[in-house]
Formats: sequence, C-alpha cells, structure tokens
Amino acid sequence: MIRFEQVAKRYPGGHDALIDLSFTVAAGEMVFVTGHSGAGKSTLLKLLSLVERPTRGSVHVDDVDLARVRRRRVPQVRRGIGMVFQDHRLLMDRSVFDNVALPLVIAGAPRAEAAKRVRAALDKVGLLAREKAAPTLLSAGEQQRVGIARAIVGKPPLIIADEPTGNLDPQLSVGIMQLFAEFAQVGTACWSPATTCT
Repeated sequence: MIRFEQVAKRYPGGHDALIDLSFTVAAGEMVFVTGHSGAGKSTLLKLLSLVERPTRGSVHVDDVDLARVRRRRVPQVRRGIGMVFQDHRLLMDRSVFDNVALPLVIAGAPRAEAAKRVRAALDKVGLLAREKAAPTLLSAGEQQRVGIARAIVGKPPLIIADEPTGNLDPQLSVGIMQLFAEFAQVGTACWSPATTCT
C-alpha cells in the first residue's frame, strides 16, 4: 500500500526534514507516526498527498511511484486518498451533506449515487440526522466526524489523518480511533502523523 525507499527531503536553506527513510505499510494496517515538533511528520503527509516531492528516494502508494506522477494526474491520484485534517477544513456556508458530497461532486459522480454514498458515510459516523445542519451549529467532535465522512465517502484505499484527535476530549478521541480501527478491518490503510499517541 505505502512504500518509502531511502527517502530524503531537503528544503531550501539546507534543512533536512527526512534522511534515508525506508518503511512499508500494508493494506488494512493502522499506523501512528509520533515525534517532536520538526521531526518530519508533516513532511511525510505532504509527500503522500503530493504536496511535496522527495529530494531523493521513492514514495509508492498502491504501486504508483509518486515521483513519476505528472502534475495533471495529481488530482486523480489524490482521489484514492481520504484526508482528515485537524482543523476540519469544512465549508461553513454549505450544509453537512454538501461538505461530505464535495469529493464526489468533483469526481463527477451521478447525483443519486452521490446522495446514497453521502448518507451512508454520515450514518457511519453517527451524523445522518444532522445532514442539513450548517457546520457552525456542530460541536468540534461533530465537525471532525463530518471531516471523516468526507474522507471516506469516496471509499479510498488509504486514509491520512493529521492529528485527528488533537483538539478533542478523551472520550471523543476514543470514538474517532474506533472508527479508524473499523476502516482498517475492511482493508483501508490508516496513516496518522501524531504528536502523541495513546
């Protein structure tokens, strides 16, 4: 599913974020990356989502060498990755339903199929009853679950979660991590750069 082979990333000015990093993550595996600020966790996320390219080495996701992906194919590759952001990144002027539907709208999914998948994703995270609500009316935990529903609605083989429980209380954190564990059980690889892991 994910393979890093002697990956290095050097930023302008000579800062080395990663040096000769090699590892693999199998389908259905759930991985946490921990480390201090500046250890390279965000760089890993950016390499996986094609925001950055490695200075040296190769990054493969689902047998695709990301270094060889041309700019015009980046959106297509990203459709196979569900992203969950710590700050949710919801569109506050759209309903919960519309926020979750966004990846399907961009992909050109038929309206009826998209509606079915959006409602299934919202049901999975326990928010089907809030589909018409504005994100501003939701708690932080509910907003995070909307972000998770948006990440899974396209049924991606890989979910990347950037500190998905960083702003949540312990009880909500446990619920979110149980959701990720369920995704891993059906073969979705879950990747979470995290400052701490409990």
